[in-house]
Amino acid sequence: MPDQLANSYYRATANVWEPRPAFSGDESFDIAVIGGGFTGLSAALACAEKGLKVALFEAHSIGFGASGRNGGQLIPGLRWSMREIDEEFGRERAQAIYDLAYGAVERVKSRIAKDGIQCDLKAGHLEAAFKPDHYRAMQRDAEYLAKEFGWESEIVDPKDMGRHINGGGYHGGIYDRQGGHFHPLNYTLGLAKAALDAGVVIFEHSPVLKIAGNQACTANGIATAQSILLAADNWMGDLDRALGGYTVPIMNYNIATAPLPDADSLLPSDAAVADSRFVLNYFRLSADKRLIFGGGEKYVQSPPADIAAFVRKHVVDVFPSLAAAPIDYAWGGAVGVTMNRLPHMGRKGNVFFAHGFSGHGALVTTLAGELLAEAVTGTMERFDVFANLPQQPFPGGRLFARPLATLGLLWYALRDRL
Repeated sequence: MPDQLANSYYRATANVWEPRPAFSGDESFDIAVIGGGFTGLSAALACAEKGLKVALFEAHSIGFGASGRNGGQLIPGLRWSMREIDEEFGRERAQAIYDLAYGAVERVKSRIAKDGIQCDLKAGHLEAAFKPDHYRAMQRDAEYLAKEFGWESEIVDPKDMGRHINGGGYHGGIYDRQGGHFHPLNYTLGLAKAALDAGVVIFEHSPVLKIAGNQACTANGIATAQSILLAADNWMGDLDRALGGYTVPIMNYNIATAPLPDADSLLPSDAAVADSRFVLNYFRLSADKRLIFGGGEKYVQSPPADIAAFVRKHVVDVFPSLAAAPIDYAWGGAVGVTMNRLPHMGRKGNVFFAHGFSGHGALVTTLAGELLAEAVTGTMERFDVFANLPQQPFPGGRLFARPLATLGLLWYALRDRL
């Protein structure tokens, strides 16, 4: 895939990072982690904090994948509402899922505080209703979440939306002060620095080409480990063809405007916003008052000829006053999506894996890494809560997964427009 991160606002404002060498030779470790994003770095760090000898292998540079490209939105929970989870799995399992998924908020905030990660962390997330019936469903879900699980959020009446956003014509929403937003690449680099301090050996530009038993094989060497943790998300299929069939990559594109003199009038509460469309718009203000906006999806991996123009039409739908606003950065990347949009985690012998966070992973991935670390040290209870979530590979294997998923996603995109 072309490196569409090259014109990323995040790369342009990244904290200092000293590149790590590539792997060569033959070495032995307790744990080999494959993937230098939120999940892999969190897992490596947690394993090192347990006293294990850990190596992390990143095929490109730290934060190259979705962890360094995403919208930076910290949205509590999973893609399913707790009402849906409760109805599907029953209260006992739902409570365990709730404890982990919503507890991930505090895990990320605690990690940021503990390791002094400078990543522009801000409080507040707003889910904006694209249609009146979306708002009614949001109300029901928020009230259920508060009554049954004790998670409080604010139901925002349509007439009060101006306290959070001036634009979009939204029909009300849910404001969650425990959610928020951050600079995702700087969070990734912060995790990497904390991992180095904890004793993790990080290798960049070191793609693992094959896993053979307890060996991770690169072009220039072999790493032997008691356990191997796969956190490669969209590249999982390169390491395990069967696992690759559980997700399809959906391309997302983002822009960052020039700093806006009227930024605070657009988003007065400085909350991150995601709307309720299936093919959603999501946006927030950066620390230097740029609008960072993601809009639209593509179901082929080739990028638009002009990413800025592709996203701008979605920006203008929400904020018409920005029709001529300068766009300084435009970039894209892939999100690994499962069939049911719940994460896919599990174990195959000495190999543990976590992927498929389906665009809802900025919080849960840190938790997933910590659960991987618990699992490799023999504590499976919390890991199994997620590992036991139902998952099926896409029909037809990797060859047909994309066109079949594309048809389904296009149908939902059409429903958004109707």
